[in-house]
Amino acid sequence: MTDPTPHPAATAPRLIRKLPPLLVNQIAAGEVIERPASIVKELVENSIDAGATRIRVELEEGGIELVRVTDDGRGIGRTQLPLALEPHATSKISEPEDLDRIGTLGFRGEALASIASVARLSIRSRTADEESAWSIEGADGVIGEVKPAAGPHGTVIGARTLFYNTPARRKFLRTPQTEKTRCVEWLRDLALAHPSIAFEVVCDGKVTIDLPPDQSPRARILAVLGREHEGQMLEVSVDRFDDSRGVLIWGLVGLPSIARPTAKAQHVFLNGRLIRDRTVQHAIKEAYRGLIEPGRHPTAVLVIEMSPDAVDVNVHPAKLEVRFRDQSMVHSAILRGVRDALRAADLTPQAPASRLEFGPGDVELRARDFAEQVRAMRDEAAARVSEGRAHGAVPSVEAIREAMQHSAPGELEGSFSIPAGGAGGFFAGGGAPSTPAHPGSGVGAWSSPRPAERVLQVHRSYLVTEDERGIVIIDQHALHERVMFETLLERLERGGGKLESQGMLTPTVVDAEPRQVDALDELKPLFDRLGIEAEAMGPRSVGVRAFPTLLLERGVDPGAFMADLLQRHEREGFAPGDEAALHEVLDMMACKAAVKAGDRLSDSELDELMSLRERVERSASCPHGRPTTVRLSIEQLEKLFHRR
Repeated sequence: MTDPTPHPAATAPRLIRKLPPLLVNQIAAGEVIERPASIVKELVENSIDAGATRIRVELEEGGIELVRVTDDGRGIGRTQLPLALEPHATSKISEPEDLDRIGTLGFRGEALASIASVARLSIRSRTADEESAWSIEGADGVIGEVKPAAGPHGTVIGARTLFYNTPARRKFLRTPQTEKTRCVEWLRDLALAHPSIAFEVVCDGKVTIDLPPDQSPRARILAVLGREHEGQMLEVSVDRFDDSRGVLIWGLVGLPSIARPTAKAQHVFLNGRLIRDRTVQHAIKEAYRGLIEPGRHPTAVLVIEMSPDAVDVNVHPAKLEVRFRDQSMVHSAILRGVRDALRAADLTPQAPASRLEFGPGDVELRARDFAEQVRAMRDEAAARVSEGRAHGAVPSVEAIREAMQHSAPGELEGSFSIPAGGAGGFFAGGGAPSTPAHPGSGVGAWSSPRPAERVLQVHRSYLVTEDERGIVIIDQHALHERVMFETLLERLERGGGKLESQGMLTPTVVDAEPRQVDALDELKPLFDRLGIEAEAMGPRSVGVRAFPTLLLERGVDPGAFMADLLQRHEREGFAPGDEAALHEVLDMMACKAAVKAGDRLSDSELDELMSLRERVERSASCPHGRPTTVRLSIEQLEKLFHRR
C-alpha cells in the first residue's frame, strides 16, 4: 500500500515572481507576431496611421531574414524614439473611453516592443520640423541609444532575422516562398483598403507589387484582383448612415460564374481595417443562395464604414475579428445590398472560350452540317406550305412548325417556336405566378434577356435560342427546376407558411429503417409546412396519408419521395426547424417535379417555359446553384469562325 502523504515539494507554496521585460514581450509577441506577415501587417498599419502617401516594403527570404518598411508619413521625433520601443506605449489612445471609439489601425502600443523581442529591430525617422533624421536599435529587450542619421521625412523600420533568439519558434516557419506569399496577401489586402496610398513591394530585389497613389476604389480593386474581372464584378452600394448606428457599404461582388472553392477571394474592410467576420460572410453567402453550388464561395470586395463607437475592434490580438453593436442591422444591410446588385444584373454565364477551341476544319464541318440541317427543315416546310396553298388551304404557324419538326434530322429533334404570350400551366403546376415570387424580382427589376423568337430543342435536353448578345443554350431540367422552386416558394407564402396538400384514399406505404421511423416525430414540424402527413405503420414502414398538391400534379411518386427524404435526413441530419432545411427540401421537391433530360417538349410547353424564364427570379441558375443557361457571345462566334 502506497503512502498517501504528498511529497513536501508538492505542498510548498509557489513563489509569485514578476517576469523580466524580455519574457513579457516575447509572450506578447506570441499573440501578435506569428510569422513575417504579422510584422508586415503591424508596420504597414503604423505607416498608414502616420498619414503616409507612399509605402515601400522590402522582403528577403520571405521576410524571415528581413522586413523593411519605408514611408513618407509624419515620422517619430527624436525624444519619442525610445518610447516607441517600450511595451504598451502609444500616441493613439490615452483614456479608457478611447477604446470605445478607436479610429486607427494600431492602438495597443505593443507591436514594436514585441517585434524587438524576437527580431533585430532598427528605426530611422525624421519629422517635418527636424533638420535631420534619428535612428535607434533594439534587440533582446535592450533599447539602444538615439543616434543622428541621414534620411528624408518619414520612417524606415527594419526587422532582421526573425526568431533568432527563439529557435523553437523559428523552426515552425514555412519555406521562404510560402512566407512571402502570406506577406504579399496581407499587402494586397491593405492596398485594397487604401487606394489613395501608393504601394511598392520588393521581394529579394524583384518588384512584386507597384500600385500608384490616388487610385479610385474600383481601379485599385481591378488592379489587385486582375483586369480580367472587369466585366465580371457588380457594384454594391448601401447608404444607411446616421451619427451612431448607421452603415455605409460600397464594393464589388463577382458574378456567380467566378465563385471560388474557398473564401480567399472575399475581402471585407471595416473603417480601413481588414476583418474576418462570420456575420458578414454569412450575409454574402446568403445573398448568393441558389446562384452558386453549396461548396463554392462568392468573390467579393466590400468596404464598410461605421461610426467607431458602433463596433468593438479590441476583441482579437491581431485585430482581425470585431464585434458589431447591431449585428442584425449590418447583416441585413449587406444581404440587401448584394442581392439588389445581383437582381439588377444579367447573370447568364459566358461559355468559357477554352472549351470552344477547335480547328478551322472542325468549325467548317460543324457549321456546314448545321446549315444543311436548317436548310433541309426550311425546304421541307416550304414544300408543305406550297402543297397546302395548291389545295386552297391557308398555311398556319402550326403547320410550318409541324413540317419543320418532321423534317428535322435525328440528332436535332425539336421545333422552332413563337411564344404565344400565355402559359398553359404545364410547367408551373396549374398556372404560372402572375407576379414575381419575390419583391423586386420581376423583369423590370433585373436585366433579363429579351423574349426569344425561336427556340430549338436539341437532344430533348437543351434549348437553343438567341438574344441581343448571342446564342443562348438552356438546360431544360435545370431551368424548370428553378421555376418549380420559385412556384413552391410562392405557394408557401400564399398558404401562410404551408403548402397546399391533398389527402390520399389509401396511404402509400414506404419501407424504412427503424431509426428513420423514429425520426418522424422530429420531422413533423417540417412535414406540416410541406403539406405532408406521414405516420409509422410498423417498426419498418411509414405511411404517407397526404402529399403536396403541386407534386401530385407533376406526377411525383409520394413513396419514392418519402424514401429519398428519410435517407437524406439520416445522411445529412438537417435541423427540421431551420429555414435552410426547408429550402433544401424544396430544392429536392423542385428537382423531382421538373421535366427531365430526354423529355420531348411540345410547342406550347416550349412557349411556356421560355415565358416563365423571363418572369422567375434568378432563372440563370437552378436552386442548387448550377447554371441553367450559358451564352455564346457574338464575339466568341466571330472568333470561332475566324472573323476576328
